[in-house]
Amino acid sequence: MEELREVLDEARAVLAAGLDFDAPARLRDDDLLALAGEVEALRRAVDGFATIVAGEVAERSRIELGSGRLSARKGCRTVAELLERVTQVSGAEARRRVLVGSAIREREGLTGHPAAAEFPVLAEAVRAGAIGADAAHVVVRELARPRRVAAAEHGAAAERSLVDEATGEGEGAPIRATADELRTQAQAWAAFLDQDGDEPADDRAMRRRGVRLGRARDGLVTLSGELLPEVAAGLGRLFDAHLAPRSGGGFLTAEERADWEHQAEARTPDQQRHDVLATIVDVAARSADGPSIGGAPPTVVVSVRASDLESSTGHANADGIDVPVSLRAARRMICTGGIQTVVLDDDGRVMQLGSPERCFTPHQRRAITLRDGGCLIPGCSVPASWCEVHHVVPDVAGGPTHPDNGVLLCWFHHRSIETSGWGIRMQRGSPQIRAPRWLDPGGGWRAATRSPTRLADRVEQRRRQPMLV
Repeated sequence: MEELREVLDEARAVLAAGLDFDAPARLRDDDLLALAGEVEALRRAVDGFATIVAGEVAERSRIELGSGRLSARKGCRTVAELLERVTQVSGAEARRRVLVGSAIREREGLTGHPAAAEFPVLAEAVRAGAIGADAAHVVVRELARPRRVAAAEHGAAAERSLVDEATGEGEGAPIRATADELRTQAQAWAAFLDQDGDEPADDRAMRRRGVRLGRARDGLVTLSGELLPEVAAGLGRLFDAHLAPRSGGGFLTAEERADWEHQAEARTPDQQRHDVLATIVDVAARSADGPSIGGAPPTVVVSVRASDLESSTGHANADGIDVPVSLRAARRMICTGGIQTVVLDDDGRVMQLGSPERCFTPHQRRAITLRDGGCLIPGCSVPASWCEVHHVVPDVAGGPTHPDNGVLLCWFHHRSIETSGWGIRMQRGSPQIRAPRWLDPGGGWRAATRSPTRLADRVEQRRRQPMLV
C-alpha cells in the first residue's frame, strides 16, 4: 500500500507542477482540441483505476456478509454512501462506479481460484485506459441483464463489438463512438440478445418503474424516473385535458379578441404540465381517502419569520427540501392550508404552541365550491375539486376565514395572483373579477362563476330582460 501511495503522490506532484491552467487560452484551435483529447486520455486511466477500486469496495460490502460488510462497519447503509463520503463524488457517480467496478473485477471461482470478470473484454479496455467511464457504464448497464438469458457466444460478441466501437477499432474508419452513440448500439444488441418475449419485458418494466426527486439547484428540484406505459398514458391524458387553460377573453373588444389566442397563455407546455402535476399533488394530499401521517393528512411544514412575512424580505423553508421557499409561495401555502404559530426562544426551544388558524372548513369549502364551480379566472379549465381556497382579503389585513372572503383558484392562478394583474373582490358575498390591463384596457369588474346553477340563473335573467322593458 505504501508503494502505491508513493506512486499516486508522485503522479499528483508531477501534474501539479506541469499543468498550466492559463495555457488553453493561448492555444490555437487545433492545439486546444488535441489537448482536450490528451487530457481525456489521462482521465480514462484515472477513472479506470477509480472504478476498479470501487468494485473491490463493493465486493467487501456484499449484503451476504451481513454486519461484517465494509459499508456497515463504517456506519454507512450502502456501498454507494460509503464511496460518497470517502471520495466526495455524487451518489449517481458512486453507483455508476460500483456497477462497472463489480462487472470488471476478477471473480472467485468455485475452487477458490481467480476467475475471469463478468465483462473480461471491457475490463481489459478499462485497465488499459482505452475506454472511458461513460462508455463502460453504457456497456454494463445495457448488456448485463440480456447476457444472462442469451447464448454465451452472443453475449461475448456483443461485448467485443461495443468495446471495439468505443475504442475506435470497429469496422470502417477508426473513429471512437461517443457514449451516446454507443448507447444506441448497445440497446440494439440488448434487443437481439433478449429472446424472452413481451411478458418478461413487462416484468422488467415493473421492477424498473420509479420516480426520483433529485437535488435542489437554482431554486428547483429535479424530477426523473420511468413510468409504466399505462401510467404515462393516464398522466398524459390529464395533461392534455388541462393544458393551455385560457385566461379569459370575455372582456375584450372584437378586435382584441381576434388576437387573444396568441397572447392569453404565457406559460410554456412544460410549465403547464408542471402546474397540472402540482395540482394533482395538492388534491391527493387533501383527499379524505388518502393515507394520513400521524393521524393528519400529508402536510408540508413551512417555517418563516413573522417579521420577514410582514416586511416581504427573506425567505421561508419547507421540511424535506434543501432549497429555500419564496415568500410568495409561503403566502399561498398559508392562505390554502392555514397557519400555526410556534414561538421559539433564542436557543431554539419551543416556548409557545398556538392552535391552527385560518383553515377553511370542509363545510365552507363545499359552500364556496357550489358558488364558484371551479377556478374563478375566466377560461381556466381546472375543476373545483382541483382548486384551492384563496383569501381575497389576507388575514394580515383583517380578512376573515369565511365564504364571503374565500374564492376558488387553481394552483397556478393562486401562485401568481399577486403578479398576474388579475383582480378579485367580493360584493355582498359574491366574487367579481377584473382582467389585467393588457387583456382588458377598460378595467371593468364583472361577476365571475362556473357554477351551473348560477350560470343558469344568469341566462334566465337575460332571457327575461326584454320582457321587463
